[in-house]
Amino acid sequence: MKPTRIAGIGYSVPEAVITNDDLTKLYETSDEWIYTRTGIKERRVVSGNETAIDLGLDAAQNAMKKSGFKPEDIDCIICASSVPPQLYPTLACTLQMKLGIPGNVPAFDMTAACTGLIYAMQVARGLIGSGIYKTILIVAADNNSKITDWTDRSTSILFGDGAGAMVVTEAQDGIDDIISLKISADGSIGHYISTDMPGQCCPLVKQADKVGDGKIKMNGKEVYKFAVTTVPKYVEECIEASGMKSEDIDYLIPHQANQRIIEAIQKRLKYTDDKVISNIKYYGNTSAASIPIALCEGVEQGKIKLGTTAVLCGFGAGMTWGATVVRLREGIC
Repeated sequence: MKPTRIAGIGYSVPEAVITNDDLTKLYETSDEWIYTRTGIKERRVVSGNETAIDLGLDAAQNAMKKSGFKPEDIDCIICASSVPPQLYPTLACTLQMKLGIPGNVPAFDMTAACTGLIYAMQVARGLIGSGIYKTILIVAADNNSKITDWTDRSTSILFGDGAGAMVVTEAQDGIDDIISLKISADGSIGHYISTDMPGQCCPLVKQADKVGDGKIKMNGKEVYKFAVTTVPKYVEECIEASGMKSEDIDYLIPHQANQRIIEAIQKRLKYTDDKVISNIKYYGNTSAASIPIALCEGVEQGKIKLGTTAVLCGFGAGMTWGATVVRLREGIC
């Protein structure tokens, strides 16, 4: 297998901010009630005609600028998106056109919910490692606010919109930046988080008993139990597969779903606060984009030093989960 280099990472978030106090206009709640249960103070949401396409385009341009690659250098585009603004054309095909990437380059979307970035990294790693493609653009972008039930306090307090992007390429120096990577899924518990597509049967046939409303539905209690029992153990296994120990990893950059879940993973790995990156307080759960947003912002704020190693981990609807130990080279974001 050819080694993979992470060449550039970028992110983008909307300008519109919805605070916990703003949500009190929609239903009975309070900043204290939300913050103590989730660690969230505010979230960014798309406004007007803005969509995940705009966010993904901005994140991709930022990642490509950091990588030094031009549109004509990209061999393949993979988009991880659970809530694209449209099912087709796919987000990947739309971004191909907007970025000016050649029209003969394959572009496709994949859905693994909040684990989408790590799933996409596994696919890209395999395509590069086998020599099929050399340089791949990964974009994780969602506008969760478009399918959030804003009358449901239990879910609407959690989600925000955002995008992250990563350019990965064959490592010419022989050093693999994706040191280990593991992904898994269990469809038997997929009902923990679900979104039914709206739509009706042909009027000439019997109608379905139930029509989907396209809104996010979640059993928060079961998701929490799943995350705190499954993810920490999985991260440990991924670190072991890398040939390293927990203390050898410089940073833990988890999916930003709930601060209590992040703290449970931190406790299991016995990491100090300075090794754990969390920005859920200001962005909420931005699905597959949450890891690159946290990573790049951490670098910008000086919380993450480059030339280091990090474990990225995520979980989401499906249920899906995954973890990867990566090398963070200088200049990637």
